[in-house]
Amino acid sequence: MADRTASVESVEQLAVAWRGLVLDRDPAADVRDLPGIAVRWADCRFVFWNCVTLTDVGPDAVPLDQRLGQVAEIMRAKRHPGFLWLFEDLLDDDARTALPAAAERAGLRLAFPGTGMAGDLLPLPDPRHPDLEFVRVTTDEHLLAYADLNSRAYGFALEDGRDGIAGSALWKTGVHAYLALRDGVPVACAATVEAAGRLFLALVATDPRWQRRGYGEAVTRKALHEGGLATGLTRATLHATPAGAPVYRRIGYQPNSPIHFYGLAC
Repeated sequence: MADRTASVESVEQLAVAWRGLVLDRDPAADVRDLPGIAVRWADCRFVFWNCVTLTDVGPDAVPLDQRLGQVAEIMRAKRHPGFLWLFEDLLDDDARTALPAAAERAGLRLAFPGTGMAGDLLPLPDPRHPDLEFVRVTTDEHLLAYADLNSRAYGFALEDGRDGIAGSALWKTGVHAYLALRDGVPVACAATVEAAGRLFLALVATDPRWQRRGYGEAVTRKALHEGGLATGLTRATLHATPAGAPVYRRIGYQPNSPIHFYGLAC
């Protein structure tokens, strides 16, 4: 059997980190650990806070059709859309082969791919960039800027991003969230939060008008540096988009499991 240790770590990091972040958004959010399924669903307009993931591992897993049917039923009961985060390397070979057809039968459509990543890369040096000033998120104005950067980067309406973190106390205290400012204007952001003995990197974004200048990497290094300094942790984890994965590899992360993000087909 393949060694799935890194992939198990990756899905567990999602479950742990998202529990705190989703409950921060709504203390009454649907946060449950069911047999083979972790639900982390704020049911808000910010789609990343509406999450389900499979936690079964390998050949002893419940049949994939059954699990995907359960996930689709959970998702259909919600007001707002979200994603199933499916970690491919938790599946056995037969389930991987069957995945596309099983997802279609459940009424799930592949939205985009991602990659789980981790590394023993802390501490990192305090970064410098000639264009940028780094500011920790500590005010409501900072929170709105952080939300808006994510909305612009991922193509959301501004109000959708703001519905995720506007007004949060956790993001101003427990999360090590940073804005990168160019001439006083926020152009990129990144955040880290402690999750079960790791430093989890979340919601990294760069304004599309300012991409390909190293701003995202610089602010990511800042969030990792400050988070590592505050917590003393040495291992860091994240879930990357295809665009972000090369940046994180330069910092020292290594990929573990491919991730498939599925939404409801209708």
